[in-house]
Amino acid sequence: MAATVIYDAVRTPFGRAGGALAGVRPDDLAAVVMRATVDRTGLDPARIDDVIFGDANQAGEDNRDVARFGALLAGFPTSVPGVTVNRLCGSSVEAVIQGSRAIEAGDADLVLAGGVESMSRGPFIVEKSPKPFPASGNPTMWNSSIGWRMVNPAFPKPWTISNGESAQKLADIYGITREQQDAFALRSHHLAAAAWAEGVFADEIVQVPGVELPRDEGIRDDTTLEKLGSLKPLFAADGSVTAGNSSPINDGASAVLLGREGALDAEPLARITGRGVFGNDPDVFGVAPVEAANRALARAGRSWADVDVVELNEAFASQSLACLRLWTELDPERVNVHGGAIAIGHPLGASGGRIIARAAYALARRGGGVAVAAICIGVGQGLAVVLER
Repeated sequence: MAATVIYDAVRTPFGRAGGALAGVRPDDLAAVVMRATVDRTGLDPARIDDVIFGDANQAGEDNRDVARFGALLAGFPTSVPGVTVNRLCGSSVEAVIQGSRAIEAGDADLVLAGGVESMSRGPFIVEKSPKPFPASGNPTMWNSSIGWRMVNPAFPKPWTISNGESAQKLADIYGITREQQDAFALRSHHLAAAAWAEGVFADEIVQVPGVELPRDEGIRDDTTLEKLGSLKPLFAADGSVTAGNSSPINDGASAVLLGREGALDAEPLARITGRGVFGNDPDVFGVAPVEAANRALARAGRSWADVDVVELNEAFASQSLACLRLWTELDPERVNVHGGAIAIGHPLGASGGRIIARAAYALARRGGGVAVAAICIGVGQGLAVVLER
């Protein structure tokens, strides 16, 4: 069986809602990272067997297969196909997993995987009446950028709480205090700011033409525990989850060039050696990465004692801290050492590509080791991959 390696990985800086990238269509964002990947590697795009991109919304300008549209806008030959996958927040991890399976099955030599999201440009959508000419009634309008919409009444109501309410539920279940959540958020901002200042992200960042965005827009160098502590709880009057210890709403794109070992005359960043997926109750979605990562490590023949680097997507501080409590063998100091989504941002379909890229570059910088990239997914799922170098 052919091994899958990562030859290159890029992302845009992540913009905040209504910020620097709000004027850029998601298909154009996807095209930026696709084009940058082939330009950086000197790869003839005609050699790409498939483009697999994740996207969580798909209700606006990213409708009808943004992977294909992005590839065409990037100037790839029309012979290069593209497919869009949706596993919500884990969509670009799913894209990487599907691409690696295609390579290991012998169906492809090179796959460009990744994801995109413009939460700024997610449209409002309106339900359509089943009647051809409704006489009365006001249709419901939904904001497609985030959260549940058009919920099926057959679902148990506890399952359909918001992700923020779920984060609060996890804080209550695991006894995670407001102070612990704010300290975790502060760490994320300070580590991300330091990483940018030290040039840690330089190899993985590509700029969006015509946009001035020197770094991730949501990082707050000057935040303090006092500032974070002044924010009001969002999901319960006496709660602990706030805007400050949650990931923000963002725009951005990421891409990961996958290949069969030896497909390119270049040194890979890392190899993919394990994959895992797990589902649990939707109202505690945030801890699903725990078992997903455990399964990925088992399939790689590794344990937490072998792991040098962990990239865990920080949807919420409470969710991340709950995962860390359940990974009892993991040293928390190995997690998100250059900051996480609370500071960097969480454009849903692009985040998985970011954490996989960060893990791969971290291994390359170390000169070897084992990394885990894991992500929680709304409606109760988790995904993880194991990388080695």
